[in-house]
Amino acid sequence: MSIVSSDSVAQDQIKAFIERIERLEEEKAAIAGDIKEVYAEAKGNGFDTKVLRKIVSIRKQDANERMEQEALLELYLTALGMAVAPSDDDL
Repeated sequence: MSIVSSDSVAQDQIKAFIERIERLEEEKAAIAGDIKEVYAEAKGNGFDTKVLRKIVSIRKQDANERMEQEALLELYLTALGMAVAPSDDDL
């Protein structure tokens, strides 16, 4: 294979990668727009989108990671005197 044909193959590969990335970026932008619309719809129905985003974030976490974070949050809140005391219903 000559250097010219090697360069041509590399150029073709680079172009193909760039075109694929550009297509995926367009799809990503479209999906982000769709997600934004769903949050707007939820907000229009009276839901707190900040809480919904937090729930989506929590659901992405591993169960053990989530439990560890919740335990740390409780520990820190207790240290700051901000922990909510359990009600009689919780006991």
